[in-house]
Amino acid sequence: MTEPRLGLPNLGFGVGLRNTHLQHIAERGAGVDWFEIISENFIGHHGYARHVLDRVRRDVPIVMHGVSLSIGSCDPLDRGYLEQLRRLAEALRPAWLSDHLCWSGVASVNSHDLLPMPLTEESYRHVRDRVLEVQDFLGRPLVLENPSSYLQFAHSTMPEWAFLARLAGESGCGLLLDVNNVYVSGYNHGFDPEHYIRQLPADHIVQIHLAGPSDCGDCLIDTHDHPVPDRVWQLYLQAQRRCGGVSTLLEWDADIPPYPDLLAELDKARRLLTEHAPETLTQGKGSHAPACLA
Repeated sequence: MTEPRLGLPNLGFGVGLRNTHLQHIAERGAGVDWFEIISENFIGHHGYARHVLDRVRRDVPIVMHGVSLSIGSCDPLDRGYLEQLRRLAEALRPAWLSDHLCWSGVASVNSHDLLPMPLTEESYRHVRDRVLEVQDFLGRPLVLENPSSYLQFAHSTMPEWAFLARLAGESGCGLLLDVNNVYVSGYNHGFDPEHYIRQLPADHIVQIHLAGPSDCGDCLIDTHDHPVPDRVWQLYLQAQRRCGGVSTLLEWDADIPPYPDLLAELDKARRLLTEHAPETLTQGKGSHAPACLA
């Protein structure tokens, strides 16, 4: 593993740790270089999933990915949640912690959705200050993901890529570039996804997400229940070339295929880089024979 940016390693190729695959992983091993877990699934839970996690993290790195930070909310930061997150990180020792540029609730009510933000100067200062506060509390950089979106605020004054680039520069946070989300939002709002990727600071991108959306005709929905489409593979290759090689994570959260099929989809990423951008590759622990691109 290498140390390319923000002191965070290129972990190689990973998948999300999902309950439906736990028995397979427990019996046959990880088969990947690393896992991403949903932080909330393991806060205060110590059942079979935690047992498997404690076993696999001895063999491969893990990353904690949250959905409840609500960094853009006007509510005060949830100190209880942050304390739970910090305790979990102390126990699991993840490579990093990530969440989303969004808000997920107001008046202490969690919508369980990643809601879009107005991209204004006022909201920027609000988020920047909260990111600095969270990083100080956790004692580590926060990594933020670009969300998919289906509407935009009429009074926004800057594009999302400019908001994120400025945030990374002024707060020192890392970026989780979800190329599927860039594709979804670009399709829905009519912007060029390649331009989006070119505008982000490559030295702050520490991870890339891949996934497959649902095509509803006049819009794309970020469902994480399909193979990665060709257009997302193209954006992934662009992003990896620009970054010089960062950790790849395949998301699949609904209609989840058997674990070997999931690994075959992940191996398309390794094969793509092997054939078209070998300089971006890092040696990982869980490599196996790559499948051909569909």
